[in-house]
Amino acid sequence: MTPGDWRPTGSLEHLRQRARMLAAIRRFFDESNILEVETPLLCHGIGTDPQLAFFSTEFCFHPNRQMLYLQTSPEFAMKRLLAAGYGSMYQICKAFRNGESGRFHNPEFTLLEWYRVGFDLFQLMAEIDRLIQVVAKPFRTLKQTHTVHYQEIFRNYTGLDPLMFSASVYREFAESAGLPEAVSICENDHALWLDFLFSHCVQPHLGEGRLCMVYGFPACQSSLARLNADNPAITDRVEIFIDGVELGNGFYELCNADEQEARFDKEIEFRSSNGLPPVDKDRRFLQALESGLPDCSGMAIGLDRLLMVMAGAESIEHVLAFPVDRA
Repeated sequence: MTPGDWRPTGSLEHLRQRARMLAAIRRFFDESNILEVETPLLCHGIGTDPQLAFFSTEFCFHPNRQMLYLQTSPEFAMKRLLAAGYGSMYQICKAFRNGESGRFHNPEFTLLEWYRVGFDLFQLMAEIDRLIQVVAKPFRTLKQTHTVHYQEIFRNYTGLDPLMFSASVYREFAESAGLPEAVSICENDHALWLDFLFSHCVQPHLGEGRLCMVYGFPACQSSLARLNADNPAITDRVEIFIDGVELGNGFYELCNADEQEARFDKEIEFRSSNGLPPVDKDRRFLQALESGLPDCSGMAIGLDRLLMVMAGAESIEHVLAFPVDRA
């Protein structure tokens, strides 16, 4: 700790830009009569995704002690509202991910998440485009949005088919691309290979001066998205990028409780076999799915990164009042 550590890292202008951005987002959804909600960030359950590390704490209420978790996303609670019939909604809140800090990461960050009842993935993508154009307008003029299928863009930059996995072929490519560390990191895990090669070989080229939307991810990266009705080898999932920076992730949401629980079980098994912290399935979320989640699509966008990209800031700390090392 140094004498100047009390000072904010974000400039007054960047904080004013943040306030204007939040106001513009609220206007955007209010004009479509979309309900703004708040859900708990300290919950009894947490997601099972092995790629996400979480914060936990103990709730001490004599004579009981309970483990609670800071949410990596408000998704499960918002879907419980959807299942209860509350309709399309959005939320701007803090979210928390452990072990993430750097130029593009802060363990506590601001997230915009919204759900549109009756929307398929392409309707959601059209709304994402409209929102980003509204947010960008005070900052910069973006070129025409680029929409591309995952399989096409992955092949374009790697020559590999992301739907056909061969560990030996992927290893050969990684070595030729100067990425020998991929072999020990990814081993024989198809999803890890895709994440690694996409982030190193594809993502840096996406969204140069424009919004880029990549959709149709391989099924091994299904997360909480439903499988595509015409091609179960892919999922109805989209990620968005500007200037090579990933900004958000969206799905045509999985509504089948049995399939969702099976995915949870698979992720829990992966956590156990790889020495990751154990988690329990969120039973309330599964009960909500069982009661009936309406057909809907949802999107989450990291607003700190979005502001960073729009304002041309070099690091996420420049658009935060106090990043983790000064919190």
